[in-house]
Amino acid sequence: MHVIRSLIFYIFFYGGSVFLVLAAVASLSLFPSRLRGICDAWSAFHFWCVTRLVGMKVEITGDQPEGAAFYAIKHEAAFEAIDIPNRFTYPAGFAKKELFDIPGWGRAARTYGAIPVHRKEGAKALRNMLKEARPYINQDRPIIIFPEGTRVKHGERAKLQAGFAALYKLLGLPVIPVAVDSGRSYAKLWKRPETIRVHFGEPIPPGLPRAEVEARTHAAINALNSPPA
Repeated sequence: MHVIRSLIFYIFFYGGSVFLVLAAVASLSLFPSRLRGICDAWSAFHFWCVTRLVGMKVEITGDQPEGAAFYAIKHEAAFEAIDIPNRFTYPAGFAKKELFDIPGWGRAARTYGAIPVHRKEGAKALRNMLKEARPYINQDRPIIIFPEGTRVKHGERAKLQAGFAALYKLLGLPVIPVAVDSGRSYAKLWKRPETIRVHFGEPIPPGLPRAEVEARTHAAINALNSPPA
């Protein structure tokens, strides 16, 4: 049965995504003010497909603050990346530069509030990322990052990218670590009606030494992770 439900999920979600992405691209020229609503609707549609078609449950624990904060999220599957607009109020976030090369999608993502990460440009990249993030912070929008830099299999505890601590220092925002265990279920080809857990950890105040903020963030985002083999 879970194979059939997974196939239905793929048909509905990816089929519906084609129309929503095309609508987002069209809105850039015709109705720019509607882009946010379309992107939020796509994320909400994904959540509906996951919970209704696959039968998964999403369990949220911990406290999610309002307003601007620097959210560091464990990245195990596409679930948490797609769920960001559904989980947060008009978020802005950092994403690898290659994603912005996708025709149409890249422009829509930039307009919504995604910020490209140029990993090979060092200090210059950090300055540009900070420059782009400042207006969103002034608007009290949450700032999102996957501090490991890429998806990590459940059970693995990858090191945080060096840029995370630098951004933490420059942004001057509290870090809200978010643990996710989507790799146990959503990352599988044939998805099962299991529970994805999302836990908002205790805020980590700004101004801490690099070693301390990295250690605390790393431990917190792995709170739902199985011990490494």
